Amino acid sequence: MTIKSLYPLIAAALSAAAVANGQTFAPLRFAGVNIAGFDFGCGTDGTCVISEAVPPVYQLSGVDGLGQMQHFVKDDGYNVFRLPVAWQYLTYSQMTGVLNETQFSNYNMLVSDCLSTGAYCVIDIHNYARYDGEIIGQGGPSNEIFAELWYNIASYWQNETNVIFGVMNEPHDLPNITTWAESGMIFTLTDVSPAENVTSSLQFRLLMLLKTLGTQSAVTSIRQAGATTQMILLPGDDYTSAETFVSGGSAEALNMVQNPDGTTTNLIMDVHKYLDYDNSGTNAACVTNNIEDSWYPLTTWLRANGRQALNTETGGGNVDSCVGYISQEIGYQAANSDVILGYLGWSAGSFATDYVLSQVPTDNGTSWDDCLLVSMAMSPMTNMLVASVV
Repeated sequence: MTIKSLYPLIAAALSAAAVANGQTFAPLRFAGVNIAGFDFGCGTDGTCVISEAVPPVYQLSGVDGLGQMQHFVKDDGYNVFRLPVAWQYLTYSQMTGVLNETQFSNYNMLVSDCLSTGAYCVIDIHNYARYDGEIIGQGGPSNEIFAELWYNIASYWQNETNVIFGVMNEPHDLPNITTWAESGMIFTLTDVSPAENVTSSLQFRLLMLLKTLGTQSAVTSIRQAGATTQMILLPGDDYTSAETFVSGGSAEALNMVQNPDGTTTNLIMDVHKYLDYDNSGTNAACVTNNIEDSWYPLTTWLRANGRQALNTETGGGNVDSCVGYISQEIGYQAANSDVILGYLGWSAGSFATDYVLSQVPTDNGTSWDDCLLVSMAMSPMTNMLVASVV
């Protein structure tokens, strides 16, 4: 497929989807990229060796994450960055919900850099619904500990409107998706006397009846911490795959998750989708645009249920096949922007530029050069399908 042939395909996808949905086209709300590094050393079993982290913070590692983000905002029109971090990094390898002051301060340097660009910043716990091989609330860390972790994180950014809370990266092989999603009972803020002199962690325990489970426990904790209006991303099973989000039961289970007031306002489905032959995101070549098998079933369910999703990981190699298929995928997402909020590429940050899915720009001293996939497909300045540039 030649680059010149992409734009008629995008236009056709937009037109066809608009006619089918009976809607007027509106641009996507978000486009961005992951700024990885604080998650390095983590395996899909939730084990994380924090000494292997390479923070994308110049003062900590020499990696200029701030410069990357400033470039992406200024030159590409990106307006959101996802900031993966290991649970173990934040707690200094202790299975607890209590944040280590030094470790959290390091991570906050990246979040502050992100916020300084004016972009939205996704706090992403990159543990695959596990801690050291054990599933949260299903044999591993208790839901009390997981809820406490999110209470303490959300308390710090409770008044920061540009922070988005990503409950968990890529849960997989869960024995029970409903257990991961369902809720229990909660106390209200009025159950605690203002005269009580307690730490935030002890106060948390008094605020909630700690029978909440999985995703609901995180949502309840975040809202009870005072972060009442920010978006929260709800991840499903099977590495939160867009292809199996509906058929695998994640959509139905997560549709039950609610804010403490019983609403689902700003509770957004979190989905991932790669374009290589095995959907692993480990191969350079792309073989599909994912529309028929993934995005059409998902957008149909979202619209029928009044919900929205954000594609927080997608990407491919810096090859023509990925430029073509990614362009078609983004075009379909934009045609369904009432239910798909946007996309984030994987990945920039501390990766080397020769990493198979690298979206790391090259610093030439006075400017930054984007990789092929960003410059020819994912940059809003190129596709003109994102609200930040249109």
